[in-house]
Amino acid sequence: MKNLQVYLENKKCFKLICGAGNKNLDEITRLCALYAAAGCRFFDLNASVEAIRAAKEGIKIAKKEECFICVSVGTKNDPHLSKCKIDTTKCLSCGNCEDVCIQKAINKASDSYIISEERCIGCGKCMEVCPVQAIERYSKEISFSEILPPLIKEDIDCIEYHTITDNEEEVMQGWKEITDIFDGVLSVCLDRSKLGNERLASRLNSMKNVCSNIFMVQADGAPMSGGSDDYRTTLQTVATADIVLKANITPYVIMSGGTNSKTMELARQCGLDVCGFAVGSYARKIVKEYIEKEDFLNNNEIFNKALEIAKGLVNKAC
Repeated sequence: MKNLQVYLENKKCFKLICGAGNKNLDEITRLCALYAAAGCRFFDLNASVEAIRAAKEGIKIAKKEECFICVSVGTKNDPHLSKCKIDTTKCLSCGNCEDVCIQKAINKASDSYIISEERCIGCGKCMEVCPVQAIERYSKEISFSEILPPLIKEDIDCIEYHTITDNEEEVMQGWKEITDIFDGVLSVCLDRSKLGNERLASRLNSMKNVCSNIFMVQADGAPMSGGSDDYRTTLQTVATADIVLKANITPYVIMSGGTNSKTMELARQCGLDVCGFAVGSYARKIVKEYIEKEDFLNNNEIFNKALEIAKGLVNKAC
């Protein structure tokens, strides 16, 4: 029988983040097939039935059985759940945004560029390079009582709640709604961009006090920033995990946000007793050239090249 709690207690957790906003179903299937074959057992997905089924198809291709599915939801305007859009009246068609988009979500259309909502993960890299500020983030308000029941019927193992906001009332209202609906493992993902250390610990304590579920924390350093493979990129997630561990909220702490192949090494050097780490941007980047091949799932040579790379990253959790 599947048991996510036991998996976390082994302290060798590797979670693949396909992207909370990512609804590119073909990419999700390919990523899950590859990383499941590489030894990953924990997958973080967009909160949709389609994404769950695409992930399960990938896991099936890899012929793996005991894997865990997590879906990500969050407060309004949390960057993980946001998208970017281009004001076509301002767009200069310079192409800077297309060049930096790791999801290939931006394409030329007539006299301007447009962003595919299904592919966009809201990372904001396009906003940073736009010379005329023609790109902005937006977020849709969702009702957890409406979107979660169909997902729970898909036999998910975990719901992750992203809470990058300083609005405590909004956070707790959403949290209460989620805990009333779901009796499985719950994960809270938060960083220090809007919270000081004491307030971060206070929020987690408040959430724990109204939660009877198994409760884990995903310590987010710098969300969606893990493109580089160095210690500096992953420093903030290790620092955030250290704060969470010292607050003694829960024994189940994993790291995310700027994670790469150096994350667990740095955490161990700092003496952090974490359960493992979650990787999104970096995990997708290192296999990108293979995943995009049309015959990826049917060409053993291409798949195996990507598999060796993926195994190298997954094994960093051990």
